[in-house]
Amino acid sequence: MIERHKKWTCDYHGGGVYVYNRENLILEQYPFEVKQTAKGRGALICETSQGLKILKEYRGSEGRADFLYRLLQFLSEHGQERVDCIVRTREEKTLARDVDGTAYMVRSWYEGRECDTKSREDILRAIRQLAQIHNILRTFPEEIPDYLQIQDDSLLMENEKHTRELKKIRNFVSGRKKKNDFEMEFLHSFELFYEEAQKVVALQRQELQEHGEETVQQGIYGICHGDYNQHNVVFLRQGIAVLNFEKASYDVQVADLANFMRKILEKHNWNMGLGMDMLKAYNMIRKLDHQELDQLYIRLAYPEKFWKIANHYFNTSKAWVCGRNLEKLEKFIAQNEARESFLHLIRA
Repeated sequence: MIERHKKWTCDYHGGGVYVYNRENLILEQYPFEVKQTAKGRGALICETSQGLKILKEYRGSEGRADFLYRLLQFLSEHGQERVDCIVRTREEKTLARDVDGTAYMVRSWYEGRECDTKSREDILRAIRQLAQIHNILRTFPEEIPDYLQIQDDSLLMENEKHTRELKKIRNFVSGRKKKNDFEMEFLHSFELFYEEAQKVVALQRQELQEHGEETVQQGIYGICHGDYNQHNVVFLRQGIAVLNFEKASYDVQVADLANFMRKILEKHNWNMGLGMDMLKAYNMIRKLDHQELDQLYIRLAYPEKFWKIANHYFNTSKAWVCGRNLEKLEKFIAQNEARESFLHLIRA
């Protein structure tokens, strides 16, 4: 529910300084009237004279905000009317600042239902929407700033780091005299997933040696959403809204597809039929070539979930391990056969 918008408040502090309600101070800088507000998603959702808007603190650079403004306008003007375009202030700025210099951003917002991860229809519609967005983003005419570009070896370096961390965690757990159930299960399954990790890293090195700059020339790279998941795909009566492009980057575009597929397939026990339907749905809108399929395989084949569970354990109290960690580990292990079958299918 959206509650009534609060009027400005003003408190007198020593030294003659007046401190106003922070949110109202920011909203006053925009060319619309605020009718009602509600807290949501760590932000303030506002019903305004120009429709729903969302006010949220912004931590990036002003240059990045300006680029994101132009990118979202481009999407909106080329068939993606329901994206969270940035609203500029009365002074035509993409960011507003409060008295202490903290930056805020106002974007268009949409109320609807999130993509239902249990619904095959929702999932496939979200996949098709992603492919359409990727096609449009490939025609964006501006030069991509350096700070948005992901280096060719970034994922390799990340996976190498994760693989070293897995070995470090294994050594730590092995040295513990009294091991709990989680630690025993981790050690029991370690060799299988560590070997998987090493194989993927070796494949990545091979891919970089064989292709290198060719990946850019062949159009494998493009602007990515950066965080495409069920929470950022909202179904409305008028169509689909795609939100939260703050993590947009210039990378291998199938990174978005892999991220979405992994999250969905983990919830569906790596159902082979669903996985192939997702690939077909994307492929119907935007054709994937052989090299992109290799990149998709690499992103899905690295045992990231195993690393994430182990890393969470290592960075929290070892004296008390949440039963949820063991549950997640057991689930990942139980799904691995189905996961490997699907990976084998897309690799064939």
